[in-house]
Amino acid sequence: MSAWRTKIESWIPEGPAAAAAALVVVLLLVMLVTTFVVSNEPEPFAVQAELRGKEAIVGSATVNAAVTLGDTLLAKTGGYISNDVLPPFVFLDDMPNWEFGALVALRDVSAVMRNHYARSQSQSVEDADLARAEPQFNFQNDSWILPATESEYRDGLAYLRAYRVRLLDDNDTNAQFFARADNLAAWLQVVEKRLGSLSQRLSASVGQVRSNTNLANDLAAQQSTPTSGVVYDSTPWLEVDDVFYEARGHVWALLHLFRAVEIDFRNSLERKNAVASLQQIIRELEEAQRPVSSPMVLNGSGFGWVANYSLTMANYISRANAAVIDLRALLERG
Repeated sequence: MSAWRTKIESWIPEGPAAAAAALVVVLLLVMLVTTFVVSNEPEPFAVQAELRGKEAIVGSATVNAAVTLGDTLLAKTGGYISNDVLPPFVFLDDMPNWEFGALVALRDVSAVMRNHYARSQSQSVEDADLARAEPQFNFQNDSWILPATESEYRDGLAYLRAYRVRLLDDNDTNAQFFARADNLAAWLQVVEKRLGSLSQRLSASVGQVRSNTNLANDLAAQQSTPTSGVVYDSTPWLEVDDVFYEARGHVWALLHLFRAVEIDFRNSLERKNAVASLQQIIRELEEAQRPVSSPMVLNGSGFGWVANYSLTMANYISRANAAVIDLRALLERG
C-alpha cells in the first residue's frame, strides 16, 4: 500500500507547477459550469396589453412582446453571447444560434410594425420611431466592438419604447396601430416563409431527395441559373445542432408574438371565425418548445434505433406552418 502511495505522490507536481496545474483545473471547471448555465434557454414570459380604462390598448401587446424579446436577448443569463470573443463563450454555438433565430423574429415584427401595423394605407406616412427602430435590429449580430451589437439593439429597443409611450398617450393621434386582417396577413406571409425554410433545413438532417419545384405552377417562370430536376439536401453533421437551436429560438419568439396577436387582433379574428386557427398555431409552437432531455441533439436516421430531434422539431414547425397558411387564407377571404 505504501509503495502505491509513494508512486502516486511522485506523479503529483510540487511548487509552482502544482499551483499552475490547480489553477488550470479550477479554470476548466468554472468554464464548464459557465457553459451549462449560459446555454439554458430563457423561460417564456407573459404577454400583456396596456389598459385604457378597462379596454386593452390596441397594439400594446405586440409592442410589449417585441420589447421583451429584445430585452431577453440582451439580459438573459450570460447576456448576449453571439459576439463574444473570450472563452468559454467563443466556443459555444448552440446559444448563439438560438439568439439568431429569436433575432430574426424580432427583425420581422419590427419590419411589419413599420410597414403595415402603424400605417393605415400604402400612401400613409410611416411612424418616425419605428422607421428608426427597424434598421437597428438589422445590424450584424456578431459585432464585438465599434460599435458593439448590443448597443445597436439597445438603440432599437429605445425607439420601440418611444413608440409605445406615444401609443399609450391619449393626446398623441400620430402614433397608431391598425389591427386589421390585411395587416396581420402581411406578417403571416413572412412567417410562412420562415417556418417553411426551417422545416426544410431541419428535415435535411438525414438527407432529403426532393423534386425541384422552383418554377412550378407558372409556365412562363424563369430562373437565373439552370438547376437539376432532382435536389438533394443534407445538413453537415456538425451543423445539425446549429439548425436545431436556431429553430428553437425562432419558435420561442414566435410563440410570444402569436400570443400578442391573440390580444391585439381579437376583433378581426372573431369576425373571421379564426380564433381557433390561431390557438392551434400557439399549441404547435408550445409543443416545439418542450424541454430537450438529452445533453446533445440526437440525429438518428429517422426510422432507426436513435431518435432524431431535428425531424421531431420539423414536424411541429410544419404543423404550425400549415395552421398559419390556413389562418392567412381565412383572413384574406371577404
